[in-house]
Amino acid sequence: MSQSMPPAPQQPQQPHQPQQAPYGAPAPGGFPAPMAPPAARQGNAGLAVALGVVTTLVAAGVYGAVLKAVDGASIGYAALAVGALIGAVMGKVGGRNAALPVVGAVLGLLGLYLGQVFGMALITSDALRAPLTETVFDHFDLVHTVWKEYLGAIDVVFYLLAAAGGFQVAKKLGA
Repeated sequence: MSQSMPPAPQQPQQPHQPQQAPYGAPAPGGFPAPMAPPAARQGNAGLAVALGVVTTLVAAGVYGAVLKAVDGASIGYAALAVGALIGAVMGKVGGRNAALPVVGAVLGLLGLYLGQVFGMALITSDALRAPLTETVFDHFDLVHTVWKEYLGAIDVVFYLLAAAGGFQVAKKLGA
């Protein structure tokens, strides 16, 4: 015969209670505890406009240099890039402000105009074999006349591209 051992006395089992993690620490399972949504991004509209003006001047200088390099031939992508660059700076710095896309469009137009005038000044300076400062300050009437002669129907499209680039990019990046 086989002898069996009497069963050992059983103690009642306690339910397993996981230890509470401190707030913000990863929850059980490796996932972080839910956090509050991030606050809406606030921008600085004044700084955005100031940097937009600086960007306008820089973009105009680059556009003018490109015009001189291609002997005054207009490039649509460059016109769009002038406005888009200005809009990007304004949208990133200014955040959500309803006026910034409009200001971006206006600065896009101004940047394209200044770039074209600067490009014509560079070309005129070479033609006159005169320093750029002398051409701009003493012969600006000639530079402006060259600019007006340079304008064509396609330039309307380029100005629209520059304004649209400034408006749309500022609006998208400000959101």
